Amino acid sequence: MHTTRPGGTGQIGALLLTDARLPGGGHAYSAGLEPGLRAGVPATAVPDYIAARLRTVGLVEASATVLAHRAVLETPRGLAAVHDALLARTPSAPLRDVSGMLGRGLVRLVRRLAPDDPAVAHLDALGRTPQRPVVLGVAAAVLGASEEQAARASLYDDAQTVASASLKLAPVDPVDAAGWVLGAEPLIEEMVATALAVTDPADMPATAAPQADQWSLDHQRETRRLFVA
Repeated sequence: MHTTRPGGTGQIGALLLTDARLPGGGHAYSAGLEPGLRAGVPATAVPDYIAARLRTVGLVEASATVLAHRAVLETPRGLAAVHDALLARTPSAPLRDVSGMLGRGLVRLVRRLAPDDPAVAHLDALGRTPQRPVVLGVAAAVLGASEEQAARASLYDDAQTVASASLKLAPVDPVDAAGWVLGAEPLIEEMVATALAVTDPADMPATAAPQADQWSLDHQRETRRLFVA
């Protein structure tokens, strides 16, 4: 168990944070795909849905991840400002709740892997619902991953979450789902570069996804569902 931040390239840490087997609660989240399909989005449009998320929600969250990573390494007290900026860009209460649930799972991971790291105390200060992108940035820093690796992990995880959920929600060939994620690589790299260029919480992108926000509100009232959002 690590008590200090590991050295090296951080590549294993970055891979760990994108592993679907990580005990962080991600299996309960479809990144909005379930309510989208219920609303009439055809399964054939899932690649377009992945791309739309990467340009909107994905970019916002990757930017928050980068800023949180920097805050841990420079001024940890700045985490609260990043967290507040992300909350302001997440108007849907159900989506804030889900992000907080996933964030708590990552906090548990960081606390167990690096209990003596000062970043853990700053995560605790964010309250009971620390938003996942902020915790992801902290976790990446603690595990020795770079801010670029953290941004890529955030965006890859978003695309992979949608693709994985599609296998449970629609008649999708797993090979096709894998191809969708691979096909998103150029866009992911573009969004990584954009996220890395953000220098201040006030400048964090506010690319809205109002339809997805509405779907999340509708989904919260559903009594028969596979995913929480």
